[in-house]
Amino acid sequence: MTGDSVPKLPEGSWASSPGTRRSMQSNKGRDTKPELALRSAAHALGLRYHVSERPIPAIRRTADLVFSRARIAVFLDGCFWHACPEHFTVSRTNAEYWAEKAEKNRARDRQTDRLLQEAGWAVLRVWEHEDPLRAADRLKELYDHRIATRRDRKAR
Repeated sequence: MTGDSVPKLPEGSWASSPGTRRSMQSNKGRDTKPELALRSAAHALGLRYHVSERPIPAIRRTADLVFSRARIAVFLDGCFWHACPEHFTVSRTNAEYWAEKAEKNRARDRQTDRLLQEAGWAVLRVWEHEDPLRAADRLKELYDHRIATRRDRKAR
């Protein structure tokens, strides 16, 4: 490549520029800072979980944390990707694409919640900007409730 030539995007790429493409490729699907903070806080409360797993193997939905015994699926949603009502801003480049993408993600989230709830799972959604300690406290409360309810049903 010469000094004045512009890098080419692969054919069929949705990226608006090579820089955008590099940036998007570097986004992690798991083990993000907010996810690690939530996992650490949950672990400190004595909670044990599976990471990045399908709660129901037949359904192509991967939860960030899965509590099989209590049947809880936790999703840590990114503000940009899931159109956080507090922090979502439309991208300056390719704005229509990203707005549509965020709306499709939100629709998929609603469908995921419905599918899991119909199968007897509790779904907890946490925004990436939430305090991980508070989110872990909410999770612990839900976990304790689900386990106690399960115990009560078995005792009957």
